[in-house]
Amino acid sequence: MSPLFQPWRLRGATFRNRIGVSPMCQYCAGEDGRPTDWHLAHLLSRAVGGAGMVMTEAAAVTPEGRISPHDLGIWDDSQLEGHRRLAASIAAVGAVPATQLAHSGRKGSRAPAWDTAPATPGWEALAPSAEAFQGYDTPRAMTEADIEAALAATVAAGVRAARAGYALVELHAAHGYLLHQFLSPLSNRRNDAWGGGFDGRTRIVREAMGRLRAALPEEVALGIRLSHTDWVEGGWTTEETVELCRRLRGVADVADITSGGLDARQQIPVGPGYQLPGAAAVRAGAGLPVMGVGLITEPRQAEAALEAGQCDMVLLARALLREPHWPLRAAQELGAQDAFAIPPQYERGWGRFPLRRETGAPLPAL
Repeated sequence: MSPLFQPWRLRGATFRNRIGVSPMCQYCAGEDGRPTDWHLAHLLSRAVGGAGMVMTEAAAVTPEGRISPHDLGIWDDSQLEGHRRLAASIAAVGAVPATQLAHSGRKGSRAPAWDTAPATPGWEALAPSAEAFQGYDTPRAMTEADIEAALAATVAAGVRAARAGYALVELHAAHGYLLHQFLSPLSNRRNDAWGGGFDGRTRIVREAMGRLRAALPEEVALGIRLSHTDWVEGGWTTEETVELCRRLRGVADVADITSGGLDARQQIPVGPGYQLPGAAAVRAGAGLPVMGVGLITEPRQAEAALEAGQCDMVLLARALLREPHWPLRAAQELGAQDAFAIPPQYERGWGRFPLRRETGAPLPAL
């Protein structure tokens, strides 16, 4: 059978295949951060479409950790009911429900991506240093108390995620958001215990992951998303990513490897599978299971990434926005039609039972 449709297990989560839905901001929650019917329809349709894992968009761990006022949140118990609905619905159709814990740092308090307004009246952005992201307001450098509060909020959010029923919790330390800002010397200019060399710059990530693992139930898997390189000279590197993941072995169950997002000067060699070499480097060098991303658009391309050992699971984003049933098409193309059950309500679309009009038997109910 194609490796794309072989089951996989992380702690208490069994993935029916190696296809996951990457977190994609929808910018349509209310200012209370609660999930909406849009989130349910968006995520459930990808689960029905056959993905093995469905991850929510970045869920902010504090109100000031949002990218925009319309981000999903998981900073308050009042948001739990909506998250429980998402997790239960995803699990009910056979996919593993997952969520991503995030803090925007200096890339926060903004309008949604499609809004042309340069900024929205909001809140004071925080960052490791008073270094602005290009085109954004200058953030306030975090104090020790701010850092401790962010760590505490992250752990509390992780506990909420487990209570909501998510089987995989991922910490977002990529794409130029707060934890990535601490990792990169381009954005972290501190000379205290949270900056300077590799140990100082990675301290907040190691601390957050350790605290999360101690607070989460044993059966809940813990992952981390990392940009393996800034694509800017003098920035965070693939070698540093490998070393950080090596140190997280035994704490993290999986690394989700992406790249960039920290500095507008980045020169990204965009092309099919362009981020998979970074995933392969982490998998080989750190000994952690890895999720791979980056313009993975075709079934045989995804299958090849697994066969080559570049990753253990592929995450798709834009391809699944265009085609929610991409996994079902992939199963057809790769000869894995029997790898998982098509929902009986949809079987007629895949030729799984004949129309019985000629026999006089009733057609399946619409």
